[in-house]
Amino acid sequence: MTALASRRLKHFAQRISTALVASLLLTLSPSVTQSQTGLATLDGKPPLVIAHRGASGYLPEETLEAYLRAIELGADVIEMDLVSTKDGVLITRHDANLAISTDIAQRPEFASRRKSVMVDGETQTGWFSHDFTLAEIRTLGAISTDPERPQQFNGLYKVPTFQEVVDLVKSHSARGGRSVAIYPETKHPTHFRMLGLAMEDKLIAILESAGWNSKQAPVLVQSFEPGSLQYMRSKGLKTRVVQLIGGGRPYDWTVAGDSRNYAFMTTAAGLAEIKTYADGIGPWKGLVIGSNTGATPGPPSRLVADAHAARLFVHPYTFRNEQRRLAPAYQGNPQLEYLAFYRAGVDGVFTDFPDTAIAARAQFLKNLGY
Repeated sequence: MTALASRRLKHFAQRISTALVASLLLTLSPSVTQSQTGLATLDGKPPLVIAHRGASGYLPEETLEAYLRAIELGADVIEMDLVSTKDGVLITRHDANLAISTDIAQRPEFASRRKSVMVDGETQTGWFSHDFTLAEIRTLGAISTDPERPQQFNGLYKVPTFQEVVDLVKSHSARGGRSVAIYPETKHPTHFRMLGLAMEDKLIAILESAGWNSKQAPVLVQSFEPGSLQYMRSKGLKTRVVQLIGGGRPYDWTVAGDSRNYAFMTTAAGLAEIKTYADGIGPWKGLVIGSNTGATPGPPSRLVADAHAARLFVHPYTFRNEQRRLAPAYQGNPQLEYLAFYRAGVDGVFTDFPDTAIAARAQFLKNLGY
């Protein structure tokens, strides 16, 4: 490596470790082009590493310990899903059904509350956050949701509130000299609204109290339901907003009788509609690069290019290290998957293993001569 290349790589490493959220991640500068930087991201800056539910590949997801571990590993952003307790407190769980990610099934004192509930049109059986107060949920222990991941931490860590995660990030950013962003999702918002436990106003209030309700704040707010995001915009949410894109149809569209589905969101008309209330999209990664049975990844779809043309950034989900989750094209090497997506111009990746994503990003930048 030449002395000049070495200095450039060192410069980028310093930027990534000390100020990526503040100077690379949190501003979307349309004046920076690919020709100036060699990067195909919307803002011409390195793609973000978003710790999906914290460092969930290593510790029980959506716990303070998992979020802190992700920050220690160097994640630029930590992501959390929000559901509501019976007493209206926002907690960080991916599912309303507590049986999936806590040890509630081993708690005899709660056995009588097991029941079947319709969530987003699907019948689930278990124990549900809206039937428990925060005080009751604090007695539970979080567990790993994947049998291939470490199990020795099951039951050791508690379910945090959204406010506690905000406090953790603010405190760590103040002490560590590195800004870290948060990426909250309103989970099952129509379901909770129907229960009288709407989340949106509470989310906005917490961000306001933190001084984080601005375009420059280290916050991105996401949802699979467009109506949830549009409502928050109408109520004064000023942070960056991200429309998630999956399979099937948004549940709020189903309830409203709207026959469109997520596939519409990937069209030019759909992206234009998203741009009226959001700053970016979070698509399932298969919509960007499909699986491939050959030795090399398949070619990217037009989604990144079309989204960028609509001035929307793209954060695909979810990247994981387990062999069963990797397409054969990546030959068992998760870094090859990241490299394919970085080359496709994605602006960030949701990952359960932020250290792997960071290592792949460093290699990607090195390959470009930084």
